[in-house]
Amino acid sequence: MIKHIFTVLLCVTLFVSCKNDSKTETVNTDAEVSKSYDQNDGLITLKGDFIYDENQNAAVIQTQNSIYGVVIDDNMKALNEKVKAFKKEPTDMVPVTVRAKRFAKPEGEEGWPFRLEIKETIIVEAPNPEQNDVIKIEN
Repeated sequence: MIKHIFTVLLCVTLFVSCKNDSKTETVNTDAEVSKSYDQNDGLITLKGDFIYDENQNAAVIQTQNSIYGVVIDDNMKALNEKVKAFKKEPTDMVPVTVRAKRFAKPEGEEGWPFRLEIKETIIVEAPNPEQNDVIKIEN
């Protein structure tokens, strides 16, 4: 009888202790994603989808929560060369991770509220082939 009571108490204790384990969810916010590897250099690390339109000479990186205009310079053009290997269409967005300087856009200019000046390309990934959010316009 005591053995059965002990077994029941042990099972209840295990059940309650497992039930109280809080599961933590990882939520990616720009604040978390943009933590730089070296906090003292003023750069942020950002993961998002990159696209460059040569005809309009405009580039953007879209994260889960924001869209940034990208400064057109040699580092952006080097990133674009790496991205070309993963594009099937000129309008394809490619996932990238970059280190960049983020700053507000100049007053009076059109565009996204913040701009990125890319300093280093960390990763260029192949786009997810199952993600079908492409809009094609035909004449």
